[in-house]
Amino acid sequence: KINAPTLLEKELARAVRKWGYGFIALSSATEPWMNIERKYEVTRRCLEVIARFRFPVHCLTKSTLILRDLDILKEIDENAILPEDLRGKLRHRVLITVSLSTLDENIAEVFEAGAPSPNERLKVLQKVKEQGFYTGIAYIPVLPFISDSSEQLEEMIKVAGEIGADYIFVGALTLYGVGKELYYKVLEKHFPGLLPKYKSLFRIFSQPSRDYQIKLEERAKRLCKKYGVKYRIL
Repeated sequence: KINAPTLLEKELARAVRKWGYGFIALSSATEPWMNIERKYEVTRRCLEVIARFRFPVHCLTKSTLILRDLDILKEIDENAILPEDLRGKLRHRVLITVSLSTLDENIAEVFEAGAPSPNERLKVLQKVKEQGFYTGIAYIPVLPFISDSSEQLEEMIKVAGEIGADYIFVGALTLYGVGKELYYKVLEKHFPGLLPKYKSLFRIFSQPSRDYQIKLEERAKRLCKKYGVKYRIL
């Protein structure tokens, strides 16, 4: 979508007039720094537009390529205008969240083939922290029966504390449509014994049961308190 920066400029001009300022998420639906971005620089040009209009941003990524754009993100962090409801609650205009589902390199290779390894992503977080950005980890989604055990969750949050993450948040896996079919095929190949458990956990729904989600969040909150890491951004 190489015309995205042009369309974004029109939308932000209208947004300032009509609604004022708010955080722009890059990106809630896909990876904003995928490999093809090296060639087309669509995300970088979008950031240039965002900087010009002085909107704050929340960057969610698995990619090491975000390091290329820290110069523009620094400009945004210094000059963007916070929305009124966040003034006094948040000092930062740029949030950088690194996404992980597991710290296990072998599991990551199965479910996130082609993405930077967990270790590479943690190094990105450290470099971003060194540049003074407000940054954290999204353990979203943790994988039921694969990366959601108490031991694995504790290790994830312990590591977040050790490398100085400002916040973390944890979320359950969502499965629906073609994505659900593909995920089940991966399970069938690599973890066939887990298929019945997944079908029971998800049943006809796209998310695990409410009880599963509540218990996952409660465990995450307890561990964050133990290791001195803020749970969620605010």
